[in-house]
Amino acid sequence: MTAPTVRRATPDEWREYRAVRLSALADAPYAFTTTTAEALTVTEEGWRQRLRDGACYLASVDGRDIGLVAAFPEDGGPELVSMWVHPSARGSGAGNLLVGAIIEWAAGEGLPEVGLWVARDNRHAELLYARHGFVRTGEVQPMAPDTPDRLEFRMVHSGAQAGWAMN
Repeated sequence: MTAPTVRRATPDEWREYRAVRLSALADAPYAFTTTTAEALTVTEEGWRQRLRDGACYLASVDGRDIGLVAAFPEDGGPELVSMWVHPSARGSGAGNLLVGAIIEWAAGEGLPEVGLWVARDNRHAELLYARHGFVRTGEVQPMAPDTPDRLEFRMVHSGAQAGWAMN
């Protein structure tokens, strides 16, 4: 396998982004609040709008899209969402490149911090984020109102504290 590359997805790449997002939801439904059924209801314009509204990145290996991540504006700073790498590409460095792309984007936009929520049982994701300077805030919440036993916790990357360096 050649080294992965990462690119910011454009609205014209909505089909590619949608395909990877659907793969992510099918592979790891426990890690996301959106379901495959919900994602299938999103229209072409909805996917295009998502790519216009956020910083959405795709990871590729040998011309095949194998991962994605996005960040969207929220009160208090952008939220990193939708992080996923295909099982066949885990350990390739794609996850590091995707998280790094969001950190670099936020730094370039002059945003003071990036937050995220990670499923309580997703230890691999927590370790990935921690390698990049994200720390737990102590905040915990249900992943969805109808699943109060599925918890997620908040992590934040502070550009000021981390100097926006990728670890």
